[in-house]
Amino acid sequence: MEGQSPGSRGPSEKPIPAAARPGLSSLGAVFILLKSALGAGLLNFPWAFHKAGGVAPAFLIELVSLVFLISGLVILGYAASTSGQTTYQGVVGGLCGPAMGKLCEACFMVNLLMISVAFLRVIGDQLEKLCDFLLPGAPPAPQPWYVDQRFTLTLLSVLVILPLSAPREIGFQKYTSILGTLAACYLALVIVVQYYLWPQGLTREPRPAQSPSSWTSVFSVFPTICFGFQCHEAAVSIYCSMRNQRLSHWALVSVLSLLACCLVYSLTGVYGFLTFGTEVSADILMSYPGNDVVIIVARVLFAVSIVTVYPIVLFLGRSVMQDFWRRGCCRACGPRALADSSGPWVRMPLTILWVTVTLAMALFLPDLSEIIGIIGGISSFFIFIFPGLCLICAVGVEPMGPRVKCCLELWGVVSVLVGTFIFGQSTVGAVLELV
Repeated sequence: MEGQSPGSRGPSEKPIPAAARPGLSSLGAVFILLKSALGAGLLNFPWAFHKAGGVAPAFLIELVSLVFLISGLVILGYAASTSGQTTYQGVVGGLCGPAMGKLCEACFMVNLLMISVAFLRVIGDQLEKLCDFLLPGAPPAPQPWYVDQRFTLTLLSVLVILPLSAPREIGFQKYTSILGTLAACYLALVIVVQYYLWPQGLTREPRPAQSPSSWTSVFSVFPTICFGFQCHEAAVSIYCSMRNQRLSHWALVSVLSLLACCLVYSLTGVYGFLTFGTEVSADILMSYPGNDVVIIVARVLFAVSIVTVYPIVLFLGRSVMQDFWRRGCCRACGPRALADSSGPWVRMPLTILWVTVTLAMALFLPDLSEIIGIIGGISSFFIFIFPGLCLICAVGVEPMGPRVKCCLELWGVVSVLVGTFIFGQSTVGAVLELV
């Protein structure tokens, strides 16, 4: 179990297919994993610190979550090497049975679809603020048609997002992930600097000591953390694309990625909360003056950051649709060009379909905050529940000592129970908010 080479796997461990190994480097894997986690959740962390009751409770929740987040990534790597599957849904179906695999596919599609919609909505909001800054005018005067969000977001999706989402392998995203990570780090740096410089337009008010109003308000932060740190959907694809697939090496990649992500999220959350206190917005950038050039640059770069992470989410959602296509085409015995689900004749229409559907939903969705809790609740399946189930099933077929097996099974049960609690609590809370 402790990081064997591909040639020395045990009899119950199936080798990863060679076709699934494009040779992704460890540094590239770190950046893709890091960029998968550094998404739109960065804007919500200061608000999450406020909801948790201050810096100390939020830090405690974040550290406890980090233990499960890292263990979930390591478990998924171990489960992928044991099952021989190269996709998240394939790993769950191979270890936990076809029924659980179908449930995973359904949750996978819904979760990734909603994440894509949230990403496009964030990009559209930043474009709208940028247009308001570049073309100021009196409120009664109508804006030109070419600055309307429906036009600008559609144009960006066609000219930038669609080409970035076209590649066949996820390893290509390592180049854009570096740019996106730097853009997200700039946002965190701006929030820290703004706190100390306190530019004109921000009013300093005394911030009374805060404490959580109830235990439910503390637990309500978990969906935001799950939404922010969710990179587990991409974990199996990244692991199977790496040259070095030893489990110990994958654990190191996971730890480095999430620690770097935790640093960026913590700086953003702490200084954003200390700057605005109880007046902090759910979108931290909305709390700053709209005419500040530094904030405008942060908006642009954060939009660039989201643009670079959207193709990763699309790649994962497209893999589920390709599985559906492969199963259906095999029964239909269609043309050879259509039988290859990863070929351009299938891959490009599925990519265009995904971008079109998510763009339409983003343009007509009234409020981004309405779906954050639901996304965070569904994410608990991929961070806690499915990894826990995979661990329980995987140790059942691996030769190991009874004590080690018992401890791993116990940790799997704990992960499933914690994930079930977070899913129930966050989903009920989100539904009540909608009602």
